[in-house]
Amino acid sequence: MNSLKDLIRTIPDYPKRGIMFRDVTTLLGDAQGFKAAIAQMAEPYRTQPIDAVAGIEARGFILGGAIADRLGCGFIPIRKKGKLPWKTIGQEYSLEYGVDVIEIHEDALAPGQRILIVDDLIATGGTAEAAAKLIRRSGGTIVGATFIIDLPDLGGSKLLKSHDIACHSLVAFEGH
Repeated sequence: MNSLKDLIRTIPDYPKRGIMFRDVTTLLGDAQGFKAAIAQMAEPYRTQPIDAVAGIEARGFILGGAIADRLGCGFIPIRKKGKLPWKTIGQEYSLEYGVDVIEIHEDALAPGQRILIVDDLIATGGTAEAAAKLIRRSGGTIVGATFIIDLPDLGGSKLLKSHDIACHSLVAFEGH
């Protein structure tokens, strides 16, 4: 089997010039790579009590659902504003040019539940930080956050660590 890093496609100048987009869809399309990624993302949490995995839209749904199944716990979707059908609570976060909002259902978790945050990639950490704020506002305890890719030059893992959230990533790519 190829290494997980070898299964990730790099697309230069997407979505804009100077960005090296790390595309995990090629890893997800490789049965052995996908299975290995899920196993490695879940492993540090295998013996910890976790009530639910919170997956960030959209690739976090794919990964988070599989990790929740592996850990034997529930799944909480974290979606962009206006996508969830029930009463929600939202959290703003900064983008390069403006602000966006993510939401969860207001009854997605009970106070004291232990939650693992999952997404495909951590870059600046804005979305993951907003997810953590939503979970904490709902009374949840964050066990950690797990990603396939870390872009350490952008500081997202450091940002989460500054909020006392342990980060686990499978591979790192330098630059943007």
